Order: sequence, then structure tokens, then C-alpha cells
Amino acid sequence: MSRKLLNDELNRLSISEYKKASKVPVIVILDNIRSLSNIGSVFRTADAFSIEAIFLCGITAQPPHREIHKTALSATESVDWQYYKKTSDAVNFLRNNNYIILSIEQVSNSIPLNNFTPDKNAKYALIFGNEVKGVDDEIVKLSDDSIEIPQWGTKHSLNISVSAGIVLWDIVLKLK
Repeated sequence: MSRKLLNDELNRLSISEYKKASKVPVIVILDNIRSLSNIGSVFRTADAFSIEAIFLCGITAQPPHREIHKTALSATESVDWQYYKKTSDAVNFLRNNNYIILSIEQVSNSIPLNNFTPDKNAKYALIFGNEVKGVDDEIVKLSDDSIEIPQWGTKHSLNISVSAGIVLWDIVLKLK
């Protein structure tokens, strides 16, 4: 018979141990995210998958903030983050540091996530866009490629925090 594990049985790292641990070479860029809950959720997911950092851009709120903390559950303390007023500045910084820039967006030549094979020797920046408008067109053009999560229902998109969870889990799994 199974039983739910207690928190101390999960062998999770402390925040200081997490900060010192090696990270997956992925940076998440949040391009003008409105919802503080979505921002917090992405922090928590980034912590779960040991992502290198999050870049908050444009109108995306920054910690500390009570509403971000409610869903992040202290992940804003473990996951490194930076703020950029312009998403293009974050993209250019990462490009200059040899990151492959990928917009998570539905575009004419996007790669279905299940067909995307990351290079295990590369570093990636994954851009998630605004809840209504998606990744800004200018930013899509600056990207090296776009990845799309295949969907079969009537809605044309997923919530940004759900998209981040799906994409990060898939890419981290493929990189490991």
C-alpha cells in the first residue's frame, strides 16, 4: 500500500544548497506577463526543474510581492532573476552570451514541442508571452526559432504557467 511521503522524506535541497547546485542551462524570459499568480507559478516551476534563471521583462512584476509569493512559495528566493525594461535587451544580452533564443508561440514555421530535440551542449532562452497577446512580434523575429505545444481542443492557447510547466518539463527531460 502506498502512502504520501512527508516533506522531510523528499530530500529537497535547502535554498543555500539549491543556490550552489548545478542548474539546467535554460533561462526563462517572461515577456510582459500581467498576472502575478502566473509569475509566481513560473518561479515555482523553475525551482522544481532547477532552471538557471528567470528574466522578467516589461510590465512583468518583480519580487518581492505578496501575490507572486502566494504561488511561488519562496521560489523567488531560490531562483535567480533579473529585470529588463525591454525584452529585446534581455534577448540581445543572452544572444551575446551564446544562448539559443526560442519563442514559445504559434507561428507559421514553429516546431511542435514533441519534435524539438535540444542540443545537450547548448544553452537556451525560452520566451513566454503575455496572456492575451502572446510573445511580442518583434521578439518572435529576434528569436532563433519558435516552439509550439500541439493542441487539439477548441481553445487556441494555454495559460502561460501551464505552458511553462509543459515546455520546461519536456526540455529538461530531453537535456538530462
